[in-house]
Amino acid sequence: MLPDTLTVSQLSHVISQAAAPAFLLGALAALIAVLISRQNRIVDRTIVLNGIPEDDVRCRLKADLPRLMRRAAMLNRAIFWAVIGSISVAVLVVVAFASAFLQIQHERGVAILFMVALGAFTASLVDFAREVRIALSEFDHYA
Repeated sequence: MLPDTLTVSQLSHVISQAAAPAFLLGALAALIAVLISRQNRIVDRTIVLNGIPEDDVRCRLKADLPRLMRRAAMLNRAIFWAVIGSISVAVLVVVAFASAFLQIQHERGVAILFMVALGAFTASLVDFAREVRIALSEFDHYA
């Protein structure tokens, strides 16, 4: 049997607690958009470089391919961790509302999910920082 409906004050309390995770979810969505944009640029550059014939004078530009592959791998990992963080935040919000509705204690579960989300966000930012470092440290050496 389900408990009585939430009062307005209980519902407003749950919504106020879901505000911080909602901001984190927005930050993760923005980060994913940036990461995918960078990934697309790397893929486009790789396609162009692979299209250069071996007898072309621009063939030396193909030396950039291993660096682009390393950057793409780092961005792929960063996107993975950002998506894991986003899923954790979404589950966190669902758990918060469901536990409030069912009137069960949820503090530990929500805290664990929030730590998982922040850990995944941090891992994503670390991979992103590594990719940016490679992109800037060897910037236009192959142009």
